[in-house]
Amino acid sequence: MTHEELEEAVPLYAIGALERSERQAIEAHLLSGCAACHAALKDYQTVASLLPFGLTPATPPNTLKAKILMAPASTTSQPETEQPGPRSSLEPGEWMNHLFPPITPARSLPFRIAMGFAAFVVVVGGGYLAWMNYTQTAQRSGEIQQLQAAVQRETSRASSLQSELRQREQTLDSLKTDLDQRTTEVAELRDQLLQREAELDDAHQQLTQHDSSLQRLAQQSETFVGLFKNPTSKVVLLSGSDMAKSAGAFLLIDPASKKAWLYAFNLPALPNGKVYQLWAIDDKPVSAGVFGLDAGQKARMLIKNMGEFPRMKKFAVTVEPDGGRPEPSGAIYLIGQI
Repeated sequence: MTHEELEEAVPLYAIGALERSERQAIEAHLLSGCAACHAALKDYQTVASLLPFGLTPATPPNTLKAKILMAPASTTSQPETEQPGPRSSLEPGEWMNHLFPPITPARSLPFRIAMGFAAFVVVVGGGYLAWMNYTQTAQRSGEIQQLQAAVQRETSRASSLQSELRQREQTLDSLKTDLDQRTTEVAELRDQLLQREAELDDAHQQLTQHDSSLQRLAQQSETFVGLFKNPTSKVVLLSGSDMAKSAGAFLLIDPASKKAWLYAFNLPALPNGKVYQLWAIDDKPVSAGVFGLDAGQKARMLIKNMGEFPRMKKFAVTVEPDGGRPEPSGAIYLIGQI
């Protein structure tokens, strides 16, 4: 049996409610000098001696006395003496009498000295055990206090770490918010940069187109100046029809190089998908080219090959679908002849 089981069996031993094997085990344990079990047995025996006083007295029945008087008298003969059998175990408390038998006057002085020495040894042993128990209790109390102090220090450290962790989380949240704001600003700046790059590309294309237009105009101007200075050049005036009475144009033609220059003004704005087309008329109309208008409702067109000019006596300008037509199909806006 373990010490805990023996300690739980002490109350049953005090009232004599244990089996033989259990009594022997607990008596051997008590003889081993367990101070805690000795003290517990003493307390339980004191309580057991007081239990009868806690019972409620009961009044015997009235017929009990008559039954006792009417009972047959016991025989005077003595029964045969029975040989007592071997006792199963010591009764509760008898092990103390066996361990320390009562001292009789017939005992000798050495026996008394031995008994006194034994009692002294028991007292000293009990004191030593009590001192050891007290020392262990004090040591354990000190260890518990140290553990409690360590727990308090670790708790304080954990609280400090939690506070620092919360501060770092707040800092991270602030940095994250700042980073999101900076990311948004960078995205906006990138969009603005892309827009500026697109605008620069458009400006570059416009500038390129403008340069091309300037170069083309310069070339056309040089051609016009050459045609204008050439004494063999012919000039054909075109006037507006009923569709554009205020419109007009002139056509400068060089029969030798077969180049021509057309300048028109005050023409009506073209509808979407429409262009002006110049026709040189011999027996039938021949297309000399298509042109549009600038912002001032003016038109300039260089014709690099007018064909057989001597056979062309009449010229006209009509409105045709975008890209022109092989034969005129629209209304006549300008007309002239040599």
